[in-house]
Amino acid sequence: MQNNNDLILENYNYDIPQELIAQVPIENRSDSKLIILNKKDKTIKHKNFFDIVNILNENDCLVINTTKVVPARLYGKKSTGGKVEVLFLNPMQKGPNFAVLLKPNIRVNHKIYFNDDYECTFIGLDENQNKIVKFNKEDIQPLLEKHGFMPLPPYIKRKDGLAEKFFDLDKNRYQTIYAKTSGAIAAPTAGLHFTNEILEKLKQKKVTIANVVLHVGWGTFKPILSNDIQQHKMLPERYVLDEENATKINEALKNKKRIIAVGTTSVRSLETIADLTGTYNSNNELVSIQSCSGETEIFIYPGYKFKIVKAMFTNLHLPCSTPLMMASAFAGRSFILSAYKEAIQSKYRFFSYGDSMFIE
Repeated sequence: MQNNNDLILENYNYDIPQELIAQVPIENRSDSKLIILNKKDKTIKHKNFFDIVNILNENDCLVINTTKVVPARLYGKKSTGGKVEVLFLNPMQKGPNFAVLLKPNIRVNHKIYFNDDYECTFIGLDENQNKIVKFNKEDIQPLLEKHGFMPLPPYIKRKDGLAEKFFDLDKNRYQTIYAKTSGAIAAPTAGLHFTNEILEKLKQKKVTIANVVLHVGWGTFKPILSNDIQQHKMLPERYVLDEENATKINEALKNKKRIIAVGTTSVRSLETIADLTGTYNSNNELVSIQSCSGETEIFIYPGYKFKIVKAMFTNLHLPCSTPLMMASAFAGRSFILSAYKEAIQSKYRFFSYGDSMFIE
């Protein structure tokens, strides 16, 4: 049943001490803390992420997002020598024209100069009011791979030389160990805690691991502007589920095993695919899905009825953010916020480079 209080933006606000916003990742990925929420019993436990080997059950189906983050932030210079930050919104697209965020703004027809004889001209806005720049070369991938910085969210501070200092660290750690298909401009951060060792132990325990791809876009940072959260529109993000991985998921559905999503991006993909391709039995239970690809704009907030996801890993999210609203849809807003309060008291590290949560 819909609770009107769950639709008000300010009801997703909470106070987070600045020192708990993780600026760098913990040394060993799987040493992160793990807060475990049982949404049925409303109980909270505290573990470490490496304990998931004991938490997951044989034949559970763990769904991971294998998107790969593109180092999509470049620093260039104006003709005057002033510094310009350029964030590519669709860094894998072909051709010389790219939608970008610019900081600071520059005037139309002005140029930005980069390393290796690359330059671009700000030529105006597209139909979505995104800024468009035109490059002097069609293939910018070599430039991004060599000189691009990881597109870290703004709460991870990288000013005054910190971007250069942490260049190698961020390239390694703002990426899951299973990242495969380039296209994201933000990491699916719930997956940052996994190691090859943990994945191997899960496989030995006969946990099924299925892959989905959702290329995380700028929408993950886009603030909600209306106090009525129903007015918010998610930006489209591309997803792919292939035949092999659809078969793995269908096997788990057939055997009534848990589908466990790693991160809100995996949840959005799975719920979109279940909505578009799902087959249901007479009890309105999902029995199968189909491989598919496309773009999703699904916005999951309290009142949403989950079709396929039975448990999820997620991080500790920003106040008033869409991932926090999804977690609240899954476990209940009051329960999530009470868990966040407990996590703050227990000095958990918050946001992208922070600690982890498991909701079952």
